[in-house]
Amino acid sequence: MSRVSARIAAIAESATLAVDAKAKALKAAGRPVIGFGAGEPDFPTPDYIVEAAAAATRVVANHRYTPAAGLPELREAIVAKTKRDSNYEITADQVLVTNGGKQAVYQAFASIIDPGDEVLLPSPFWTTYPECVQLAGGKTVEIFADETQNYLVTVEQLEAARTPKTKALLFCSPSNPTGSVYSVEQVKAIGEWAVKNNIWIISDEIYEHLLYDGATAPSLPVLVPALADTCIIINGVAKTYAMTGWRVGWMIGPKDVIKAATNLQSHLTSNVSNVSQRAAIAALTGDLSAVHKMGEAFNRRRKLIVGLLNEIPGFVCPTPTGAFYVYPSVKGVLGTTIRGKTPKTSAELATLILEEVEVAAVPGEAFGPSGYLRFSYATSDEDIVEGIGRIKKLITEG
Repeated sequence: MSRVSARIAAIAESATLAVDAKAKALKAAGRPVIGFGAGEPDFPTPDYIVEAAAAATRVVANHRYTPAAGLPELREAIVAKTKRDSNYEITADQVLVTNGGKQAVYQAFASIIDPGDEVLLPSPFWTTYPECVQLAGGKTVEIFADETQNYLVTVEQLEAARTPKTKALLFCSPSNPTGSVYSVEQVKAIGEWAVKNNIWIISDEIYEHLLYDGATAPSLPVLVPALADTCIIINGVAKTYAMTGWRVGWMIGPKDVIKAATNLQSHLTSNVSNVSQRAAIAALTGDLSAVHKMGEAFNRRRKLIVGLLNEIPGFVCPTPTGAFYVYPSVKGVLGTTIRGKTPKTSAELATLILEEVEVAAVPGEAFGPSGYLRFSYATSDEDIVEGIGRIKKLITEG
């Protein structure tokens, strides 16, 4: 008899966290590693948010249990923020505050998926999505869009993958890992297709404020109101406000689904840390000036890293219009000999780059097919220049 359940044993380690942990371990050992692995802003959380948290620690009520669905004040702040940023009108009983967006993703699938249900998963995809589907008893059906499509799937591809078992579609725009953003027309067409075929959409909006070159990220139920009763929105403060460690996310959806997910959370984790919730209230009710300032830095770095990557022979890097990732194809490098080694997959290439020039990137196998690397440009301009420069020197050596 196995010591670990088959269900849990089947879960793969988070590839992005594994790469980041390896880079940090090497750096701690004194090696000059430059890490492009973690999807984490390198800015500190804005001072006014930190100060709100500090004040919250001195309020005794925050030392106690609070409602599993979230502090009423935070749920109301999420209602107001959703109207402000998305022009989507919801009520507080459509909101569940979770321990980060990752828990919201799992609970969304757990709340609507039964064993055998299929979930359409556009690829490249965030590494956690398929694991959450599997834990919920569902089956992922991957739909790949390569760099010639700017990593964006079409309605025709979705329809070709649909079966009588299709229950839901995972939609993420701006995308992790590619930074690609669907146009308004594409979003509307996908939403209308889902309504026509009675398919749920779980829409991850965590990167909604990280947009460039005039790109927009409209919320699906706003463009397609008929979708409101079969759509769950995932969001949180992590990426927008540089609050990854505070662990505050939320899900928005139909009242019955939110009630079911709240019941699950009441047994799973109870309430989110009250101090973190108070910090999130400060973030959502404050202005977006700090967010815009971080966005300006990300935009500068985006242009810098795309330009540098496209100078490397065999790398083809589309220009993303959202998030803080680039996703170059490295298929032109695979099969070539580099310092006596011939990487045949992007996983082998990523290992070679880390071992030879101490630069950490996440291989495409973490997000779908081989042949790609993900670089997060949530790091300094200096590290971008130095890190990509090391890779270029390695590749051009032959």
